[in-house]
Amino acid sequence: MGSFSIWHWLIVLAIVLLVFGTKKLTSGARDLGKAVNEFKKGMNGDEDKPQARLGEDKPASTEQQKQHDNFVQ
Repeated sequence: MGSFSIWHWLIVLAIVLLVFGTKKLTSGARDLGKAVNEFKKGMNGDEDKPQARLGEDKPASTEQQKQHDNFVQ
């Protein structure tokens, strides 16, 4: 009576899935994971680094690289 068996936990899990649904649980877990990652970044001091903007530090495409190589020669 003091400990729960695996069957008790499976029944609790089934009830939680029925009440909340899988979409809410997965989105909640995703949000929790993002929050944990942001917390870890904050603890490491990564928030002081500037974030890359879209379009920056893109590797040149092979066509652009060929044009550059032809221009340099």
